[in-house]
Amino acid sequence: MTVPVDVTMRPKQKAGIESTRARTAVWLLAPTLIVLALVAGYPLFRTFYLAFTDATFENPGKFVGFDNFLFKADDGTWVGLLTDPAWWESVVNTVRFTIGSVLFETLLGLAFALVINSKIRGKGLLRTAILVPWAIPTVVSAQMWNWMYQDNLGILSQWGQSLGWLKVGQSFLSNPNTSLWALVAVDIWKTTPFMALLLLAGLQSIPSDMYEAAEVDGASKVRQFFRLTLPLLSPALLVALIFRTLDALRVFDMPYVVKGYAPDTLTMSMFARQQLIDNQSLGAGSAVSLLVFLIIMLFTVIYVTTLRVRFD
Repeated sequence: MTVPVDVTMRPKQKAGIESTRARTAVWLLAPTLIVLALVAGYPLFRTFYLAFTDATFENPGKFVGFDNFLFKADDGTWVGLLTDPAWWESVVNTVRFTIGSVLFETLLGLAFALVINSKIRGKGLLRTAILVPWAIPTVVSAQMWNWMYQDNLGILSQWGQSLGWLKVGQSFLSNPNTSLWALVAVDIWKTTPFMALLLLAGLQSIPSDMYEAAEVDGASKVRQFFRLTLPLLSPALLVALIFRTLDALRVFDMPYVVKGYAPDTLTMSMFARQQLIDNQSLGAGSAVSLLVFLIIMLFTVIYVTTLRVRFD
């Protein structure tokens, strides 16, 4: 004898179970969300508020609207952050630094990841050697490169002078045409292992039987890379590009240690620090930080939309 089942109760039971799981998830996530709101949310909104004030370290200031960004002076000229040549020069320097460093780090990181992921001897030793630059603290590696870039005693500057790329007594940092790219070289050496690790994790998640099927079908290694590896690697590639772009756009420590304040290598974060600490202006420094946040968000949106359209 079979017992009749009330089919009409099943959707209601399913809905009840899903609502119970949703409530449980909310209660479990609530402490984390509260901590994030206090630790990250409050400073973020506080920075947004200070960007529209003339606050300093000694004066809480008052609300001034968009005067930190752009306002019309008494003589009829427009002044403010958006008309400051130093700000726009820092934007150009940061964008050039980001494009150069992220491009070469991605290419080299992908090459290293492909080599490590292949069937060769000594992969463990190679993986360890690649990770050495990433293991060195940024300030230490920056000071090390600063010594190699010195005018007279730096080995890199001596090579540049012997090859005729530099004048006698000149370094790659003192030459305005090469100073920014000298910082790009430091960043590539330091951060390429990070890109290699992220892309290696993506490569190892691709099933090997897909390559075996491609070989049976007669696909060459180049065709496998563009038709199989690159599309399946796109999620890891997107994450790696976003992480490195965010780091490169807000870079501060390495250029500050290697070069210091200089118009040809001034980044947006260094300009924000200059306004905030040197000029002791909370309003102007927060305004710069707000613009840096908007620029980073713009690059992230471009990455996500472009790569998804290309690889979907």
